[in-house]
Amino acid sequence: MAIRGMLLGGAVLAAFPALAAPLDPVAPQLTGTKEAPATPSVVGYPAIGNGEGTVQGKYNVSRWAEDWRTMRDPAKRDDPLDRLKYLPLTQDGEVYLTLSGEFRYRVQATTNPDLRDREAQRQERYRIFAGADLHLGEHVRFYGELAKARLDGVNLGTPGANLRNALTLQQGFGEVKGRIGDAEVGVRGGRQEFSDGPNLLMAVRDDPTLHFVLDGVRGYARGKRLRADVFDLRFVNYGREGMSDDRTDGSRRFSGVTFGYAVPNDFLGTSKLFFDPFVWRLRNRNAAWGGQTAREERMFYGLHLYGDVDRTTVDWTVNYQDGEFNDRDISAWQVFLAQTWRVAKDASAPRVGVHVDYASGGGGASGTGTLRTPSGLYGNNIYYSYQLFLTPTNLLAISPNITVQPVKNLRVTGEFTMAWRPNEDEAVYRASGAAFANTQNVAGKHIANLIRAQAVWALTPRVSLTGRYEHMMVKDALSNAGYKNSDFLAAWASFRF
Repeated sequence: MAIRGMLLGGAVLAAFPALAAPLDPVAPQLTGTKEAPATPSVVGYPAIGNGEGTVQGKYNVSRWAEDWRTMRDPAKRDDPLDRLKYLPLTQDGEVYLTLSGEFRYRVQATTNPDLRDREAQRQERYRIFAGADLHLGEHVRFYGELAKARLDGVNLGTPGANLRNALTLQQGFGEVKGRIGDAEVGVRGGRQEFSDGPNLLMAVRDDPTLHFVLDGVRGYARGKRLRADVFDLRFVNYGREGMSDDRTDGSRRFSGVTFGYAVPNDFLGTSKLFFDPFVWRLRNRNAAWGGQTAREERMFYGLHLYGDVDRTTVDWTVNYQDGEFNDRDISAWQVFLAQTWRVAKDASAPRVGVHVDYASGGGGASGTGTLRTPSGLYGNNIYYSYQLFLTPTNLLAISPNITVQPVKNLRVTGEFTMAWRPNEDEAVYRASGAAFANTQNVAGKHIANLIRAQAVWALTPRVSLTGRYEHMMVKDALSNAGYKNSDFLAAWASFRF
């Protein structure tokens, strides 16, 4: 209770003046060759900290977060596709439509799928997104996004509906916004992406072909330096055949509030930092731990500090979880500490960094006692492994990394991860949240070492090519349970407008 009170107290202290008044900063992504002409969709509170998606070069992962009103001026348009970003529907231009789209082709191969000695898996993934953002003046908007996912390959098993889907309404919401005093306020309702939190807890999950979305309501208030975001959302179960078989998952409800404070730029010399306390609740009628399936109510009390201090970029989170699962208490911790340092003033200079991540474990596989295994919610499931073999549950990971830009528009990143489990009597968990079978019954704390390398080449502001390789070397916590090493190799091309 004292721990919960301390974290909750920090949230309340940050929120009180706000009532009066996921960019992933550690791993910047390069997908364009010039500054984005799109301006932030909100004014006042800095867009990089408002919880509305991750910027990728010229675009945002959440396309509705872009504001293309600069395209009213023909001189700002570079090609015919720029014309689609601002289509006026009235003479004064206050009612207008923005069209967006993405096509992605990706091919990947994984040896020893599920870390078992078996035939390699090859996947060919195709993504098509088509979005329309209708603005009815300054205060009302409607956004819709259709998506199609195709999957071909070898040894595919049973693909999820986020990899193979004939057609889905990936997003569809309405929004009303305005100003109260110096604050921008708004309400957004419908199916939407929501990533207002640490990347390891909330993400749109760009790795699968379809994004992770939720149904519900989000409300926000943003001043120049303070903000609050309140939400009540339910998970979505994609169907496979068309738009009629996607369903709101009534068994999983996610609600809470995230506060934000834009730290003054003269703090610690020259800085651009954001401090976000949060209090969330996840209710799941069908949570599964240790062979038991039961109702779980889990609270999250966290503090998130991220941004830049001169040439150093940080993303730090501490998160305590409590609640109840099947009449058992929950008490779990997560600590994520990521930082990089640019070795010279030039923006293209090499970056060196390390991220250290800790997540407690205990009671999950055994099915008895206090449950000390934290939830990773719907966080970035490829943060540790594109093979989806690690997650922030019963985990201690140390990952030094380096990023270089050998030529213009080409960025190369290398990383070496060492992973252990803090609790040897608890299982090793994969990104899906499922345990690796029998790992709770074998000795050994060292889970694996991973070598990871990626190159991203931005051919144009719209087109990028990516290549990635990973080698996972299992250690005693996995090898003693019969698991094997695995390699992952992938290449993909993306086109956006």
